[in-house]
Amino acid sequence: MRNHLWIAIAAAVLGAAAPAAAAPPPAKPTIVLVHGAFADGSSWNGVIADLQRDGYTVIAAANPLRGIASDATYVASVVKSVHGPVVLVGHSYGGAVISQAGAAAGNVKSLVYVDGFALDVGESIGETGARFPAIPLGAALTSAPLPDGGQDIYVRPDQFGVVFAPDLPPASVQLAAAEQRPVAAVAFSEKPTAAAWKTLPSWFVYGSADLAIHPAELAFMAERAHSRKTVVIPGGSHVTLLSHPHEVASLIEEAATAP
Repeated sequence: MRNHLWIAIAAAVLGAAAPAAAAPPPAKPTIVLVHGAFADGSSWNGVIADLQRDGYTVIAAANPLRGIASDATYVASVVKSVHGPVVLVGHSYGGAVISQAGAAAGNVKSLVYVDGFALDVGESIGETGARFPAIPLGAALTSAPLPDGGQDIYVRPDQFGVVFAPDLPPASVQLAAAEQRPVAAVAFSEKPTAAAWKTLPSWFVYGSADLAIHPAELAFMAERAHSRKTVVIPGGSHVTLLSHPHEVASLIEEAATAP
């Protein structure tokens, strides 16, 4: 009896170790969503609902928010695990991450920037922002020390609805402020080593009333990337993925179906 049990266990282990047959690629590209600073994967919930309803496979990657190089390496590993083409979508700081990750993963079909940074090689978030009018976000930030001597940056909860999400109802603001994840301060000064928007088609959507990245800066980055389509949401804040999920999902689907 014991021999039969061990034979069964051995067979199961050997079977699990055997390489599985490659699954056929999905009929539609997989959508990989990368959240930005002061957020988490739940910020995509409304967008995900629309995409899944329309038959898309969606992955909301957990962006580590530790710095462009390490975050992009992680996101690229997620993208490479997908069998078939990917539409890579980044919100805010997540835009800087997908610009580098998209160059490292060979199966990215297109890029979508949602209120997001499309940085060039050697161009930091801080340096780029300094070229445009000042924004209120800086005064709303606070920090906490890290064991390695660095700093984690947060949006003060009492300012979250003022500068980050003024177009959300109070209950949603409180929830998003409580769920926010900090970004390492080094992320604002780190410079990317790749810019996938130079070789991959890109789409942009942002709000006209963004107080975290100046709309003029977002317009500049969209134009520089030769955006195939740029949607500007009148009165939209920095979190159009939360306040206008249907418009954001619609643009992502347009990028997914474009030749």
